[in-house]
Amino acid sequence: MAIINPYLNFNGNTEEAFNFYKSVFGGEFALVIRFKDMQSPEHKVAEADENKIMHIALPIGKGNVLMGTDFLESMGQKMVEGNRYSISLSAQNREEADKIFNGLSVGGKIEVPIADSPWGSYFGLFKDKFGIQWMVDFDPKYNK
Repeated sequence: MAIINPYLNFNGNTEEAFNFYKSVFGGEFALVIRFKDMQSPEHKVAEADENKIMHIALPIGKGNVLMGTDFLESMGQKMVEGNRYSISLSAQNREEADKIFNGLSVGGKIEVPIADSPWGSYFGLFKDKFGIQWMVDFDPKYNK
């Protein structure tokens, strides 16, 4: 089965966001590349953007990687807030679901508190403090 690796775009606070995610999931960054690390005479970034994140990767669990970047307005990039996407995480048990839900939702807005759902799973939905929408699910039918 294919592994989904979400790639998140931020408006200058990728490093802050990923340090927060690392505090919840644990582990170490597999890769951190700043824009200054990839500059060349033909691809020069503004001095104010040199330390922003060009690419970051945080392994989560077995084979999953959360990745991200900063948009650079100096390069004509513009991030539009809104319903960009959701990230769905399937936990292996209720305890793991609670840990992830409770950790990532700190400072955010809970839209559906984690609880038994009408369709038989243990489910919750929230937007974290960085505006990313997450779904946390534990389905006992798939985790026996």
